[in-house]
Amino acid sequence: MAYTRKDVSTLTSTERRRLVGALLEIKRRGEYDEFVRMHIAYNTPDGEHGLRAAHMTPSFLPWHRKFLLELERALRRVDPSVTVPYWDWTRDRTTASVPWLDDLLGGNGRRSDRQVTTGPFAYRAGHWKINEGVTDGHYLTRDLGRARAPIELPTARDVESALADPVYDTAPWDSTVTRGFRNKLEGWGAGRGSVSWHNHNRVHRWVGGMMLGGGAANDPVFWLHHSFVDLQWTRWQQRHPEHRYLPAEPPGAHDAEHHRIVARHERLPPWDVTPDQLEDLSEIYQYV
Repeated sequence: MAYTRKDVSTLTSTERRRLVGALLEIKRRGEYDEFVRMHIAYNTPDGEHGLRAAHMTPSFLPWHRKFLLELERALRRVDPSVTVPYWDWTRDRTTASVPWLDDLLGGNGRRSDRQVTTGPFAYRAGHWKINEGVTDGHYLTRDLGRARAPIELPTARDVESALADPVYDTAPWDSTVTRGFRNKLEGWGAGRGSVSWHNHNRVHRWVGGMMLGGGAANDPVFWLHHSFVDLQWTRWQQRHPEHRYLPAEPPGAHDAEHHRIVARHERLPPWDVTPDQLEDLSEIYQYV
């Protein structure tokens, strides 16, 4: 029987406590840091050589769907009642909103060094040391809303602009494409700075701190964010049932994207699974 993922704003105090407890336990066991290492390892951008599996690529959505599912399975081994809720950043849009409660993810970083000092994931609480990151800092950081150069979270209209596109993705299958649901949701746009950040990418920038770069999974809000992103893929699939993951076939030998992206029936590393197999997981979980 499928379990449910809920809007984080609907969780009871008991559900919040159990989610936090499971996160802290897999961190204590060392499992959580393995997920952070994996995200860093597969954060390959357009400009680098080799396969792009997680970002700037058609497999952005199935890769993170599988990544989220594996984290959720780790949590449920600790507490079978726990699932990963989603943070609807089109509605909960302020620094005082869920999920920034003291009994959930804690709040913003302090002004001096952006260190999070409230909630269960604050360094001073003693349970959340950053062991795998792109900097030497050992504490969780956030800069909600970007104090020095404020930006707003994406709106429902922004998400709708992605959902309305019936094509999953288009050549050249990278961060430069202007058509296709995947990149409109992932959020790589033209220009520089804040005007080029859309949807998924803009949320990472809005949270700031650890959510910037390959070590983003160090902040537990990463999972709530990607649960909402995954929900958008589910909604897109429901709206456009005749359309599927693209490309269906890998680019040819003379294509610049040859061996750089994952086609529908190709293995999606580091797992022995294909995007095709990840298009429908409704027998495992559903959203409410």
